[in-house]
Amino acid sequence: MHSHHRIRPLVFWPTFLLLLVALLLSYLDLSAFLSLAGAANKWILGHFSWLFSLASFSLLLTCVWVYCSPIGKLRIGGADARPLLGRKRWFAVTLMTTMAVGVLFWTTAEPIYHLYYPPAAYHLSAGSPDAASFAMSAMFLHWTFTPYAIYTVPALLFGLVFYNLKLPFSVGSMLQPLLGRWVGGCRGQLIDALALYALVAGMASSLGTGALALVGGINQYLPLPASPFSIGLVIAAIVVTFVCSALSGLQRGLTWLSSINTWILLGLAGFLLLFGPTTFILAFGLESFGNYLNQFFRLSLSTGAASQDGWAGSWTIFYWAVWFAWAPISAMFLGKISRGYTVREVIVMNLLLPAGFTALWIMIFSGTALSIDLGQAGLLKGVLESQGVENVLYTIIRQLPLSGVMVAMVVFIAFLNYVTAADSNTDAISNLCTAGFSADSAEKAGMGMKVVWGVVIGVVSWVMTSYAGGVDGVKMMSNLGGLPALLIIMGCMLSLIVLVRSGKLETPPVAAAAAAAKENQ
Repeated sequence: MHSHHRIRPLVFWPTFLLLLVALLLSYLDLSAFLSLAGAANKWILGHFSWLFSLASFSLLLTCVWVYCSPIGKLRIGGADARPLLGRKRWFAVTLMTTMAVGVLFWTTAEPIYHLYYPPAAYHLSAGSPDAASFAMSAMFLHWTFTPYAIYTVPALLFGLVFYNLKLPFSVGSMLQPLLGRWVGGCRGQLIDALALYALVAGMASSLGTGALALVGGINQYLPLPASPFSIGLVIAAIVVTFVCSALSGLQRGLTWLSSINTWILLGLAGFLLLFGPTTFILAFGLESFGNYLNQFFRLSLSTGAASQDGWAGSWTIFYWAVWFAWAPISAMFLGKISRGYTVREVIVMNLLLPAGFTALWIMIFSGTALSIDLGQAGLLKGVLESQGVENVLYTIIRQLPLSGVMVAMVVFIAFLNYVTAADSNTDAISNLCTAGFSADSAEKAGMGMKVVWGVVIGVVSWVMTSYAGGVDGVKMMSNLGGLPALLIIMGCMLSLIVLVRSGKLETPPVAAAAAAAKENQ
């Protein structure tokens, strides 16, 4: 069998077995499992909130520094490297890999939470115009520049070490400029396994919530209540679609799906802007973005230590933990598709353009949600508390013309959105678990592995959502991956700084890279 089809056992098996154990524990004694995971989660948030805030803020500053440095002109893969994707397709794939299904439902539900339950430190009255303005600022913080910086730094670093330094396809390779040979061999594989566990748990959590949202949408037309059968049906449809897409290769399946998805999202946003409270969206969105920029440092570095009200831990720090958990492996995919573009172009495509797109999305969707709730005496607050997160968006669409068609479109987008995010991450997971995968074998790695991980993620998600008390347990598992992932990404940030300052990128050490590749297999 050719080398690139061999499993890296220390990456594949620990993650696979750990997920199996977690599933069994949650199935045998859910309350004990949730209690244990909850206590660990609380301990992490209690002791490391400051580190999550500091790290995420530092990553944004690092992006600015690298963009302005002379290395900005360097091309990923060398001066003669040809791009894997054209710019439009590159943007579509990047956006769909990072945006995922959560942004559809949370950008309408989350601002309602902040409107009625703002942090004590800000001394805001629940349901007031000031609380509405704060809610929008919090949305910009949680979904735009800072989270995309958490992806961009490791993505840029991976592109450089994989293509320019010819290091193996692994998380350990990203830490090599900082830690040298220490991250080779077994230690490198165990770092990969840790990053893999965080991502698979996160994907299973996202698939579970996505499936519930889809069942909720289908239930608007057909009598299909949430049950193990209906959830299993939706999850199976998603898994089959993204595995087929992954098997068809990057150039065909994923770019095609991403392009369709981007255009439909633009159409939905345009429709809401046109038929929603247009003037309020534009005026309030602009004002709130100004407030976000004005309060940027306070919002970014807030930990809730003085007020002790738990808001920062429940929201900002929780989000940073989730973004960090996804970042190491998602960034490997983003780095892989950045070949042929300069460092500055990678920062623009992975940070500025997606953050700008999401900022406009928030202005439209969060602005509409706040406008409806303030104008109709807490309508959406009632829906949120009685029917759940996913029904807030459906309630908003019911207020608009062509609501029947638009709800169907949202269900379709939610389906496609998860498929495209899962496709790209399954691609990275498969490459990571496959020995001998290198920059020269970029389109050949692990077809069977994609099927295996697609099925594993689907089964974990279905069992947790249907039989183990919903997605709480798997969310906890994902969050617990946030702390080790945070340490990995901080290592990536320091590694990028060391690499930029070392001058190694001008003349890649081919012999050293070959030795490192051999050691990592």
